[in-house]
Order: sequence, then structure tokens, then C-alpha cells
Amino acid sequence: MSENTERSVVVRRTAAGRFTATNPRGGTVDFSTSSGDGPDTAFTPVELLLAAIGGCTAADVDAATGRHSEPDTFTVTVSGDKISDHLGNRMTGLTVAFTVTFPDGEGAERARTVLPRAVRTSHERLCTVSRTVETGTPVTTTVNGAGQGAGRGGRGFGAP
Repeated sequence: MSENTERSVVVRRTAAGRFTATNPRGGTVDFSTSSGDGPDTAFTPVELLLAAIGGCTAADVDAATGRHSEPDTFTVTVSGDKISDHLGNRMTGLTVAFTVTFPDGEGAERARTVLPRAVRTSHERLCTVSRTVETGTPVTTTVNGAGQGAGRGGRGFGAP
């Protein structure tokens, strides 16, 4: 039996600079194109990328340590610098920092011992998101329907 490897989301514009991503199970996340500096609290696409890296590796590490002890604190901070250079807009200097503490006890000691290896294994092998970023997977774009407006006869992107 082969596993279905395809993953997808659909992103729809909901207003100027506002979007909603929907997964096949019906889950949604709203985001905006704001610079992240103003009063708009919605995540930006770059913040979603950082959250995806942090969430992916956090899930791996939690699975490995959580079987030994419930953590007192578990925080993952993902940061980097957004730059624009001859390669275009991109993130550099991505850093994933774990702050995890466990209570006293035998299981907690085992969790503390497992923690560094779990973080390393997630980074080097398990976290699909950070592995994809690190390996530089190509992204293909297409334009469906040539951007034609429905019933308006207008010329959209890609129209002759």
C-alpha cells in the first residue's frame, strides 16, 4: 500500500492584502501582506514560514521527549533576517532556538538526555519544512485560465 505523498493548500484573496489558506480538511489560517510593523496582527507569509519551521521541528521534538516526561515549558523561537539582494527577496540566518524544561524525576531526566538528539534528528532528517528549505527545493509556478475576468471581457495577466 503506497502513501499519498501530495500535500496542498488553497489560498484565496479575501480583501486587499488579506488572504485565507485552506487545507483539504477544511482548516483555515488568515494572513496579510502587511510589513508586520503596523497594527495589523495577522501573520505575514514570512512569519508563516517561520511558524512552519518551528511547528514542524517542535512536533518532532515533543514526540521524542514527551513520551518520557511532560515538559514544564516548551518554546521554540524561529528568527532570521529578511533581505533583498541580487538573488531577490529571501530570508537568511535562520535560527531555531529551543527552550524546554522538565520537572524533577526519572522520566524527566531521560527527556533531558533525549532532547539534544531529538533536536538534531529533527533538523538533520525529520522536519519536512526545514529540510525543504535547506535543500533548496525548486518551486514551479503556473497561471491557470490566463487571468481572464468572468463576463467582463477584460485582459488579465497572460492574456494576448
